[in-house]
Amino acid sequence: MSHPLVRRLLGFAARLRHPQLFALVAALFLLDLLVPDPIPFVDEILLGLATLLLGRLRRPAGRS
Repeated sequence: MSHPLVRRLLGFAARLRHPQLFALVAALFLLDLLVPDPIPFVDEILLGLATLLLGRLRRPAGRS
């Protein structure tokens, strides 16, 4: 079971479009690299956001 804060952030991120979602993932990744683990659950949030980001990528129609 995930933390309520993680669920709330992922719910918010699910409503974002691709550029904003990418910026959020990149910012959290850089923050996680610079400040290792004083922010709890950052790794879990990054995995969830990366999953949302990859799920939103689609191939153009007509390409296989």
